[in-house]
Amino acid sequence: MATIAMLGCLQSAWAGEAKEFEGPKPDLKIESANHKFAEQFPLQYQSWAATAESEQIVSALEEDPRLVILWSGYAFSKEYNKPRGHFYAITDVRNILRTGAPKDENSGPQPMACWTCKGPDVARLIAEKGELGYFDAKWSKYGAEMVNAIGCADCHDTTSQEFKEGKPALRIARPHVMRALEAIGWKFDTLEKHGKRAAVCANCHVEYYFAGKEKAVTFPWDKGVDVDSIEKYYDEIKFTDWVHSLSKAPMLKAQHPDFETWSLGTHGKNGVTCIDCHMPKVESKDGKVYTDHKIGNPFDNFEHTCKTCHEQSKESLQTRVKEHKKQIKDVMIRLEDQLVKAHFEAKAAWEAGATEEEMKDALQAIRHAQWRWDYSAAGHGGHIHAPDVILHVIGTGLDRATEARTQLAVVLTKHGVQTPIQFPDISTKEKAQKVIGLDMDKEQAAKDEFLRTVVPQWLDEAKQKGLLPADAKQ
Repeated sequence: MATIAMLGCLQSAWAGEAKEFEGPKPDLKIESANHKFAEQFPLQYQSWAATAESEQIVSALEEDPRLVILWSGYAFSKEYNKPRGHFYAITDVRNILRTGAPKDENSGPQPMACWTCKGPDVARLIAEKGELGYFDAKWSKYGAEMVNAIGCADCHDTTSQEFKEGKPALRIARPHVMRALEAIGWKFDTLEKHGKRAAVCANCHVEYYFAGKEKAVTFPWDKGVDVDSIEKYYDEIKFTDWVHSLSKAPMLKAQHPDFETWSLGTHGKNGVTCIDCHMPKVESKDGKVYTDHKIGNPFDNFEHTCKTCHEQSKESLQTRVKEHKKQIKDVMIRLEDQLVKAHFEAKAAWEAGATEEEMKDALQAIRHAQWRWDYSAAGHGGHIHAPDVILHVIGTGLDRATEARTQLAVVLTKHGVQTPIQFPDISTKEKAQKVIGLDMDKEQAAKDEFLRTVVPQWLDEAKQKGLLPADAKQ
């Protein structure tokens, strides 16, 4: 675990444009159907199934309409909900407006890569078809194959003799994850138990992007996992997730850099892993000890998580964490406000006749400022994993947002625009979406039709293949 503390200065990782793909591996057996392990591992399975208890859908856009403006021109401005339990990974990516309403296997706005973190069928399909066969397709092509939410085979070698004997048999079956981990010195087969337990979470809880024409999932870890190093990596390869529809800035969209943030914080540096806090060993009513797969807030299982290291009371630690969360949220909202204004000011500058050369530095500052905001906001639990790191990231984001607005003020004045400009009303999600020109009735109608006609066909086909039990309802 000593390597964790060195993650800020990594070796060169396999990243950039995808250069080599692994072909099919028919000898790599992956049993991805979660329900097939319910009988052998009832306690683990039942605790995993309990992640379904987080059934409430909470719209982050309704809570904070600024996000609509920050993601203007990108699918996240249509719908973005707070994360739910692993049980809903497949359902939520099907239902979200971001994945559109494809009519057939060659239509729709998203690539196959959008499934990559959602369940063990991904690893199975990559083994069957190879990386190119998996990634180089539309999201809808293998909809009938992607039906098992994040589960057993995402982390375990479910066909091994070791697993059949009731042992963990941890494994990473996604080639792109293995390459990235090996490049930072985390060769999975040589890691001890705690290292492997942290590494399997890096299947999904990481920053990544879609590289090349194949849209292959790639980790931007060549230069490090901190916000500056990843930003430099993206700048050098001139990568852009999308061009902002208001400011025309070349934007970056962070995913969920939890592994990176954790590794830079006090828990990661002291060898406390994701499993220690989110999947502790617990005892059943009949005295059997097992790993709790109901991944959630460590405070919900305090005696088996925080209490194993901390001498403070639960109430004392909760108070401290709430303070950290409030501090981070306060400065994060300040950064959002500055970014929203910067996007509208850039729009006004373009409309006033500003040139690309005049706007270049301001747009780059907007890109860097929002990247820092998103790196902080997109992760889960940064306020407890590494509050000092997150506050520093947001602070540098505020610096860059100030740079952007200062530069834009000069451009606006040069073109005779009186400042401050008038900003539109974006006080609700609906108002903000109208400002950026989204037709949400049309978007929702298309999605409803997709869910009514296409998804049932996918589920029927999956049941026929044995990927789902015959009585499954999704």
